[in-house]
Amino acid sequence: MRPSSVCVPRRRRRALATRRARRAQEKGECMVESFERRLDARLVASIVAAGSLSFCAVVFETAMNVALPALMEEFAVDTATIQWITSGYLLMLAVMIPTFPFLKARFALRRLFVCAVLLFLAGTLLCAAAPAFPVLLMGRVVQGVSTGIAIPLMFSIVVDQVPHEKMGLMMGVASLITAVAPAVGPSYGGAVMELAGWRMVFLCLVPVTVLSLSIGSACVRQATRVDAGARFDLVGFVLLGASFFALIYGINAASYEGASAMVLAVFAAFVVALGVFVAHARACDHPLIDMHLFAFPAFSASAAVIAAVSFAILGFAYLIPNYAQLALGASASLSGTLMLPGCALVAVFAPLGGRLLDRAGARLPIITGMACLVASVVLYVAFSCALTPFMLGGFYVLFGIGQGLGFSTTMTNGLGALPESIRTDGNSVFNTFQQLGGSIGVSAVTAVVGAFQGASQNIVVSTVEGGYWAFVLLAAVVALAALCSVLVLFVFSRKGRA
Repeated sequence: MRPSSVCVPRRRRRALATRRARRAQEKGECMVESFERRLDARLVASIVAAGSLSFCAVVFETAMNVALPALMEEFAVDTATIQWITSGYLLMLAVMIPTFPFLKARFALRRLFVCAVLLFLAGTLLCAAAPAFPVLLMGRVVQGVSTGIAIPLMFSIVVDQVPHEKMGLMMGVASLITAVAPAVGPSYGGAVMELAGWRMVFLCLVPVTVLSLSIGSACVRQATRVDAGARFDLVGFVLLGASFFALIYGINAASYEGASAMVLAVFAAFVVALGVFVAHARACDHPLIDMHLFAFPAFSASAAVIAAVSFAILGFAYLIPNYAQLALGASASLSGTLMLPGCALVAVFAPLGGRLLDRAGARLPIITGMACLVASVVLYVAFSCALTPFMLGGFYVLFGIGQGLGFSTTMTNGLGALPESIRTDGNSVFNTFQQLGGSIGVSAVTAVVGAFQGASQNIVVSTVEGGYWAFVLLAAVVALAALCSVLVLFVFSRKGRA
């Protein structure tokens, strides 16, 4: 055998590898070793593109709350069933977000972004054309898959590409996009519903999604290396999905069955599935969620704050417009606008909170924000028997200030407690807790109000009574968030890894 014949396969493999590397570099799939963090127009455009998709998705979450009565009538389903268009969406979102570290390691960000946009468009059109409730639910599930990629992708761009001295500001801007949307949703949904019907609630945001696709496909760039050998934790994905589903289903079922044997069995299944997931994640060398993240107490407590505040945000997004319509007799359009002033102040105070974090540290914006949140929920409880539409919106102004100052700063401060090498995983956990907290909040508030409505023929009186206990629940959750914030700032900040 001639020596050259032995070398040919090697030369071919080397040439093939070179061509693959060149194609990957041209597509932006390889990391530029000298990647420089710089806040330029392209980076801002990529954040805006990913944020626009996230904004549309979160708008649909709360816009649907205004449309629930019309959807119940059209599809002939009850409250417990129709609520799954929100709970099912949030459930899929919470399950998908932990997969993002794997997706980011395995695929280029631009490909992930394009895939997320196309899935979202498909889900949106499916919802708009739905002839029956199962089709509408399927469309919402597809949207949940898309948003489970889009939201962590937006925050990943910030964490990986923004200069460190601007991190607080840009995290505030990114959080602002998803924080404003829950308040915009009811106003948007109410206005479109009265003018054109619920199907147009979906169709009107299609142009925004298409614009997001055009901007993001041109501007999203790669800052980390793609690993073709990354492995997916399928067992962990199934266990986590089963545990989340059992939790949300149990909360929804409790609204009309109480503490029945079936409900208790579902909650037991949640505990078992979650326990098995944790044990599996500790033993797995490529877990869906890295349990070592929770060895950092400041991060763990910050994640609890994110979940609790998200619980309150989505709980209020459901409760305020429905309370205004059912208990106070307000129109759909008026009830949809009650949260707008608070929304506007979130837009003002989220970047301000980021600037304060960059310049003065975390204590000032977080303490001030948590104080405003606590004051807001205390006012709702204290005046629950004498609420007017003006008071519903006025108290939410205080909540919006607190949300703007404290939410994104808590996230940024919590990520700062982690080594930089695992902050992407930490960001994924934060986003998972945010969506899971919101899903539990919607389900829990619905369960509380629905339990009182089911026990009385007087819808006004039962909604007022159920609303009072829903406000009490939200106040307790916000108080827990405030306590965890105190621990982060004054206890755990002095400690490193537990």
